[in-house]
Amino acid sequence: MSLLIQDLHACIPDREILKGFSLEVKPGEVHAIMGPNGSGKSTLSKVLCGHEDYEVTSGSVTLDGEDLLAMDVDARSRAGLFLAFQYPFEIPGVSNANFIRAALQARLPKGEELDAVGYYKQLYRRMDELEMSRSFTARSVNEGFSGGEKKRNEILQLMMLEPKYSILDETDSGLDIDALKVVSQGVNAMRSPERGFLVITHYQRLLDYIKPDIVHVMVEGRLIRSGGPELALELEAKGYELTHAA
Repeated sequence: MSLLIQDLHACIPDREILKGFSLEVKPGEVHAIMGPNGSGKSTLSKVLCGHEDYEVTSGSVTLDGEDLLAMDVDARSRAGLFLAFQYPFEIPGVSNANFIRAALQARLPKGEELDAVGYYKQLYRRMDELEMSRSFTARSVNEGFSGGEKKRNEILQLMMLEPKYSILDETDSGLDIDALKVVSQGVNAMRSPERGFLVITHYQRLLDYIKPDIVHVMVEGRLIRSGGPELALELEAKGYELTHAA
């Protein structure tokens, strides 16, 4: 049981970006990927979730033994994969409450209906944990939200959907320290032996609050170094030049 990526190559029409990326995330583990701009970190998250702009040219990805790359985007989500976007999309005309409710309903067996009372009870509890106003339930998804509000909303979706494997693509970007703490608390509340995380970030500060088990360095489309949490501190102090000498 794991999210297993083996020798993954992927490209856009004029350029190969992932060049033999391999990684295994097991339930209960938190992996952090750090690396300079243009190393392929966000591309990895988009490829795993089935973004149509990227073509996988070789390699494999399995989610708990199932071929992830053979699944449609919605099937990947229902199978237990979640992506918190670096730049969350706005969805005018669709309320937060209805959006999350529809996502949960899609995961139920055919003919089974989501319990509305239980749903709202859970939604309000999670919103309280993220210090979100109840007014956000009626607002269109991310429309008019600040950067910090969008990131909290991404974590709210994570907390409600309870995926098996979560990819956080630079969730810390654009957050002040107070928002960063709240978002990190939401993520930490979801950590469990049954759930794996892949945290993509440029900065050590996120990892002060979401403690990783393993830190990886990604350069030019592949992992070139892995280590414990102390590796992130080393990168913060010395930069990515040290990885070329390692």
